[in-house]
Amino acid sequence: MRRNSGGTPKARALGAELREVRSNAGYSLRDLAKELEVSHVRLQRYESGETVPSSEFVAAYVTTLSAPAQTREHLTNMARDADKLDWLSTATSGARKELTTLIEFERNANRITEVATGVIPGLLQTSDYARAVMQHLSLDEIETMVLMRVGRREILMKPKAPNLVCFISEAALLESIGGHAVMTEQLRHVVKMSEWDNVDVRVVRIGTTSLHPAHMGSFILFEFPKATPIVHMEHYHSSVSLHNPGTARAYQDAVTNLHEVAMSPEASAEFIANCADEKENDIDDTP
Repeated sequence: MRRNSGGTPKARALGAELREVRSNAGYSLRDLAKELEVSHVRLQRYESGETVPSSEFVAAYVTTLSAPAQTREHLTNMARDADKLDWLSTATSGARKELTTLIEFERNANRITEVATGVIPGLLQTSDYARAVMQHLSLDEIETMVLMRVGRREILMKPKAPNLVCFISEAALLESIGGHAVMTEQLRHVVKMSEWDNVDVRVVRIGTTSLHPAHMGSFILFEFPKATPIVHMEHYHSSVSLHNPGTARAYQDAVTNLHEVAMSPEASAEFIANCADEKENDIDDTP
């Protein structure tokens, strides 16, 4: 068994995938632990990302579950460096795996802060808007991904749900991704969700004369009750998850800065509602 500080981005993602393989095979945690002759507590730690299993153990894990050879190779490779603090994931991992990783981060976080400079944050997206954002995927992939993305919203309704703070650039509100009708619905949905007790939406206006953290790009900060925060950033063909304590503190400071720059929740809701009205007028003016 490999020792590590636990909770690294890749360890959490590995644990989520191991749990998915076990669930798909119809095994309970205790049943699999008995087959592998280990304690169920040990397996639970692996599946939560608290501890990183050796690649040899992962191979035995997936073999016991009769998982395909491709799955075995993928997961044993993940285990080899899952104790690294930072993780660069490329598009070859697949969009579904990327979303599975985010879901795992969200499942354990007590606070999620997203800075969105180009599109509406995933947890606030409507189905139609999500489809428009994912138009580069195949039709089958889109429907699967949309169901997963919209399903992520349930995390905000569970007991002890995390607090969600979204800083949305005005530019993301002005773009009519999917068309004026889709964007109108999306904006009204954001306003509705901003009324939830654990959702805080703040608009960052364009036209400032001072540089602030949102100018540097989008990111998501996941904070956990007893672990170092994770900073997640998505790029065109890859994503990166950072777990270094110093880096996490820098992004926490950036969030504090944005609270000073952004509009208040009340003013933001009014601003977004006005944007929705304007989009709706654009629909009426369309020949």
